[in-house]
Amino acid sequence: MTRVKRGNVARKRRKKILKLAKGFRGSHSTLFRTANQRVMKALRNAYSDRKKRKRDFRRLWITRINAAARQHGLSYSQFIGNLKKADVQLNRKILAQLAVLDPASFSKVAELATQPKG
Repeated sequence: MTRVKRGNVARKRRKKILKLAKGFRGSHSTLFRTANQRVMKALRNAYSDRKKRKRDFRRLWITRINAAARQHGLSYSQFIGNLKKADVQLNRKILAQLAVLDPASFSKVAELATQPKG
């Protein structure tokens, strides 16, 4: 059996991992074995945190809408429920942006939510 020299393949593999580990603290960015563990964990966290980011933003939007709705004498659940009844199809992201950037428009939307249905 002929001898197989793995120098190039092994070096490429290690350099790829160490490149991904750039910016990690201490030996996590320089030693291959620890860098490999950190990179695997970082990639796992990146995958799950892409899902988590969506949850976090929705919570933020709901908090902002709730604060703005309470200034108009409504709770968040009343506000959203009344908007559904009034057939206003604005999502939470847009409502939160209105609450922060354009309070006058948000108050118009809040008026729609407070009007009696009939």
